[in-house]
Amino acid sequence: MTLHEILNLRFLGNNVGAYLTCAGILLFGYLFKTLLSKLLSKLVFRFIRQRTEGVSEAQFQALLIQPVSIVVFLTTVYLAFQVLDYPVRSSELNHNDPWPQVALFRLYQLGIIVGVAWIALRLVDFVVLIFRRRAEMSTSRLNDQLIPFAKDLLKVLVLTIAFLVMLSRVFGVNVTALIGGLGIGGLAVAFAAKESLENLIASFTIFLDRPFAVGDLVEVGGVTGTVEKVGFRSTRLRTAEKSYVTVPNKSMIDKPLDNLSLRTARRVNFTLALSHSTTSKQLRGIVQDAQQVIKEYPLTTDDIQIKFAALTPAAKEVTVQYFVETTNYDEWLDVKEELNYRLVELVEKHGGVFASTGTTLVQLSNPDRLRGLQSPEQHVL
Repeated sequence: MTLHEILNLRFLGNNVGAYLTCAGILLFGYLFKTLLSKLLSKLVFRFIRQRTEGVSEAQFQALLIQPVSIVVFLTTVYLAFQVLDYPVRSSELNHNDPWPQVALFRLYQLGIIVGVAWIALRLVDFVVLIFRRRAEMSTSRLNDQLIPFAKDLLKVLVLTIAFLVMLSRVFGVNVTALIGGLGIGGLAVAFAAKESLENLIASFTIFLDRPFAVGDLVEVGGVTGTVEKVGFRSTRLRTAEKSYVTVPNKSMIDKPLDNLSLRTARRVNFTLALSHSTTSKQLRGIVQDAQQVIKEYPLTTDDIQIKFAALTPAAKEVTVQYFVETTNYDEWLDVKEELNYRLVELVEKHGGVFASTGTTLVQLSNPDRLRGLQSPEQHVL
């Protein structure tokens, strides 16, 4: 049997030559899909090289090679099976195309739509990467807040378009009629999603009004933390305990919000409790010298309040209040610690004594009563 006769042998409605051609196209697509995707991505990158803002070609290819290779392979699969007459047409089917062929074609369409959507999502990531490079060279923190929000918004838009195209092309749904026919059902869904819509609108309000930016330390609703991300529905805060708190955007604009990062200074406020053995002369010297010590410190302001504020049965209380010109929490702690050391040294220098917070001894005038209190028959401690 000659080669020509072998190639013309038929089974399952196709000859051997057609099967070999189909297999060759599939093999070519499988072996060279990565190479073809690299060539395509390299060609695209040449057109946008001038606007990539330091993003390398390797980063661009790393984002696109996988989704592009899948689309390339699906294209070769389509071309390969176009060579074949599949499946065998049966007289029992009343429509033009057999259901297996229709199902395979719908599956192919679904794969192409998913692949193209994947490419679009990776392109969004690439554009975001470019803008992040630009944001690194800018002093404004608005870009750090806007870029993640725009990234999420674009990805939702891409996925929505892909879903609508899938309904239209794969499942044959009339999308225009579907959107127009939502009517009352759409209003019901909108009412059910009332909270989500309010939070979405609040997110736009945050971007327009800009009460805070990513990286600011804020306090809202009893929660204090650093803003890490502003999303569609919520804002993420990192607290001092390193926990990750999610606050609805509606709460970020409805409740009083204190942007602690915009403070010009941080306050220190505490009480010095001195024992009653500290004389008034010693107390006056401590108050005057403490005022001078805090005033002379480089990072403190002139707004200093040190007063002998209260005389209690336990102690003579001196209130201390001053402000540190820093918005950095760690630096504030360092200044506070250093001045605390200096205040302790100052009290010791003047011979003052801090009040004890331990057990208070009470002298009883009746020793017999004291012995009665100590009797185990009367009191069990």
